[in-house]
Amino acid sequence: MDITFNDVSYIYQANSPFAHTALQNLSFHIPSGSFVAIVGHTGSGKSTLIQHLNGLLTPTSGEVHIGDYHINSEKKPENLKELRSRVGVVFQYPEHQLFDETVKKDIAFGPKNFGVAESEIENRIREIIPSVGIDEALLSRSPFDLSGGQMRRVAIAGVLAIKPEILVLDEPTAGLDPRGQQEIMDMFYSLHKERNLTTVLVTHSMEDAVKYADQVIIMNKGTKYMEGSPEEVFTQKEALNQVQLDVPEVIQFINAFHERFGNTIPFRRQTVQELALEIQQALKGAESNE
Repeated sequence: MDITFNDVSYIYQANSPFAHTALQNLSFHIPSGSFVAIVGHTGSGKSTLIQHLNGLLTPTSGEVHIGDYHINSEKKPENLKELRSRVGVVFQYPEHQLFDETVKKDIAFGPKNFGVAESEIENRIREIIPSVGIDEALLSRSPFDLSGGQMRRVAIAGVLAIKPEILVLDEPTAGLDPRGQQEIMDMFYSLHKERNLTTVLVTHSMEDAVKYADQVIIMNKGTKYMEGSPEEVFTQKEALNQVQLDVPEVIQFINAFHERFGNTIPFRRQTVQELALEIQQALKGAESNE
């Protein structure tokens, strides 16, 4: 499913002394099947933006198109429940949303709420748990007896069990150690590819944005500050610095190498490890030419 925002503004507590404009004249298009990173500091409008994707909020003005669903200031779609069954949202600390007495019941809650038959729910659970790294032996246990990482995977499985076409990830690695962060993001990227999902990642991590995203949207004070491919956005150091964002580590290395040795290595979304090999080869080549 594709996503389009047409001149969307949103004002909290509109027409009151406490009115606050969270989004202002926001327009962009996310093609179906793409992986988009939305980056910006706290207060930039990221959370307000993603709440428009499943009708939790409706625009004060403008229009949101989610596939064939239209949301505007006049009304939410009549088939709002159907829309929400196609947009899965993984919030920060999703394990805080667990509540049922067993892992199996918790995973089953979403599809059951959307009217999926019991036999189909069983099939979905068996299909999903290997994808998120949950052992079948855990299904009968209380989710609250699991480790923090396991609880997060159970909560993610519950979102995936509704079989969304759009997956919204709101800082999904918050609170995890670096290894856990990489494991979770690699898992989401594999699911994105395997299921041809439209994935929207809200993140503070420039490293995740440059590694996984096809498209990057930089938010600042409720507006779209920059948009483009990672190659287009993350090479604009001065523009990013103006909104207190740093370029990803790999680009910092490229810039430092250029300043130190005068050689330029093109940014091709390399990992730091891949870049280290390129730098090593570049230095060897320079030595052989002396």
